[in-house]
Amino acid sequence: MRRALLFGSFLIGIVLLESCVPQKKYREVNIRNAEMMRSLRNTEDVLDSTRQELVSLQEMNEDLQERLDALEQEKSELADRLDRAMSTSSSVRQELNEKEQRLSEQQQRLDLLQNLLDEQRAVMERLKTTIDKALVQYRSDELQVNEQDGKLYVSLQDKLLFSSGSATVNREGREALGKLAVVLNNSPEIQIMVEGHTDDVPIRGSFEDNWELSTGRATAIVRILTETYDVAPERVIAAGRSFYEPKAPNDSPEGRAKNRRTEIILTPQLNELFQLLR
Repeated sequence: MRRALLFGSFLIGIVLLESCVPQKKYREVNIRNAEMMRSLRNTEDVLDSTRQELVSLQEMNEDLQERLDALEQEKSELADRLDRAMSTSSSVRQELNEKEQRLSEQQQRLDLLQNLLDEQRAVMERLKTTIDKALVQYRSDELQVNEQDGKLYVSLQDKLLFSSGSATVNREGREALGKLAVVLNNSPEIQIMVEGHTDDVPIRGSFEDNWELSTGRATAIVRILTETYDVAPERVIAAGRSFYEPKAPNDSPEGRAKNRRTEIILTPQLNELFQLLR
C-alpha cells in the first residue's frame, strides 16, 4: 500500500510538473523520480533480505537455544550420575577398607596361630629327642616313640610291662616309667593320656574281658606315674581300648604281640590355639 501511495504522489507530481515547468525540468524531475524509484526498490529489497536474515537468525537462535537446553539437561544428568557414582565409590571404598581391615585381622590371627603351631611343634620335637635319650636302652620291639598329628606316642609292649593276662607292672616296666616320668615332670605343659590295648584273644582269669584288662593296665600305669613318680594327676587320663584299635592283624602271633601294648599319648597345651579358633 505504501508503494501505491508513493507511486500516486509521483504521478501527481509529474502532472503538476508538466503543467508548470518547462520540458527540460520535466525530464530532470523524471530522471530523479526514476532514480528515487530504483533506490526505493533497492531499499525494499534490502529490507526484505534483512527480514529474511532476521527470521533465519531467529530460527537459528531458537535451534541454538534448544541445543543449549538439551546440553544443560545433559549436564544436569551427568552431574547427578557423577554424584551417584561418587556416593557409590565412597561406599565401595568404605566396604573395601572394612574388608581389608577384616583380612588384616584374620591374617594376624593366622600368623599368631602359625607361630603357636610352630612353637608347639618345636616343643614336641624337643620332647621326643629328650624321651628318645631317656629311653635309649630299650629295644624297638619293647618301646617306640612316634610323632603323629602333633601328638607324641610312647608305645610300650606288654612284655616290657606286664605278665600275660596281668595288670601288675613288673620291675623293668616301673624303671621305664620312672625314666619317662622325669621327662614328663620337666614338661608340665604336656597333657598325658594312657591307653591300654589288647589282642582279640578272649581273656581268662582275673578280668572279665579285654575291655577290663586294657583299662586295668592303663589305670595301673597312671597310678605309678602319679603316686610313685609324682606326675600331677590332673594332667593324666586313663583309657582302655580293648582290641578295637589294632596296629596289626590279629591272625598271627607277631600281629597279636604288636597289638598288646600300652600307649602313653602326649599332647601339647592347646588352650591358646582354641582361643584363636573361636
